[in-house]
Amino acid sequence: MNTKSFFSKKRILVTGACGTVGRELVRQLLEDHAIELVGVDNNESELFFLEQQFSEYGNAKFFMADIRDGAKLTRLMQDIDIVFHTAAYKHVILCERSPYEAVQTNVLGVQNIILAASENHVERVIFTSSDKAVNPTNVMGTSKLMGERLMTAADSKQHNGNFVFASTRFGNVLGSRGSVIPIFREQIRHGGPVTITDPGMTRFIMSIEEAVGLVIDSAYIAQGGEVFVTKMPVIAIKDLAEVMIRELAPQYGHQPEDIEIRTIGSKPGEKMYEELMNEEETRRTWELPQYFVVLPAFTPVYRTAKYNYPEITSKNVTKSYHSANEKAITQEELTDFLRTNKLLEEDEKMLPAERYWPDK
Repeated sequence: MNTKSFFSKKRILVTGACGTVGRELVRQLLEDHAIELVGVDNNESELFFLEQQFSEYGNAKFFMADIRDGAKLTRLMQDIDIVFHTAAYKHVILCERSPYEAVQTNVLGVQNIILAASENHVERVIFTSSDKAVNPTNVMGTSKLMGERLMTAADSKQHNGNFVFASTRFGNVLGSRGSVIPIFREQIRHGGPVTITDPGMTRFIMSIEEAVGLVIDSAYIAQGGEVFVTKMPVIAIKDLAEVMIRELAPQYGHQPEDIEIRTIGSKPGEKMYEELMNEEETRRTWELPQYFVVLPAFTPVYRTAKYNYPEITSKNVTKSYHSANEKAITQEELTDFLRTNKLLEEDEKMLPAERYWPDK
């Protein structure tokens, strides 16, 4: 059975459906012909537009709900087969200023998802984590790491092992909300300067379509308690600034050589490189063609875990996976990546021209 035929037989719920990852999950899963797709978010206006965008799909339903409301989640998960949990607070500085808000959503919210899924016997729950969960230096990253641990613990405590709780961890999705691309674009539009925190800083990158496609694939092959680490290309932040200036400055009436790149220093808690897997995790990591799979540190309480995947590249991973350990792609390769994924184009939301009323 391939991935598409697997999901075509499922009822699926996506939390954070209005976010960058959630919206793309909704799109791809509807194209995979899920029997039913339920999108959940607490952003009223964005949920309204999302429902308009996917109005042609009679099997798509959208509901206002907050993942802090466990009782509401339990009701929404009735007859659901798979849950993709993407709802979270993601901005580092805001979570640092309001740590308990981050805990309520990113930690207690994950536990609410687990309890609701367990009560409804949901087959698979996939939690979307972040690179910031690795050796966290801030509240947001710590809360994401706790979310991963809760998912692994939920899988470990099962008596029969019929259900799967797993996490998937990836780095920067270029073009997503809060990514540096729209910031650089606006700075170039105004003639600069383009501000970077440090010219030596490196990051993993991936397009939203690729990232979500791999999240969906990981749900298909997950066997319980793992953290899937997506393999991603690496870029130098200075290269991204230079490529965007070269490509976009003429569009806004500027000469590329006239736009300054200014170093402003790293933000509090910001890392020079991006980590997707640390040294400790390498001891229990297997490599697949498109992922590293970090197996649980502790064996399940009530059963014997047996892990097997369609393609295993290696069961002996010796090097932690972070962007300073990987060779950055060239500016030419980066330019091609940006063009191919239409990341140099204006970010305008495409809304339908016709108004639509549900059930009419």
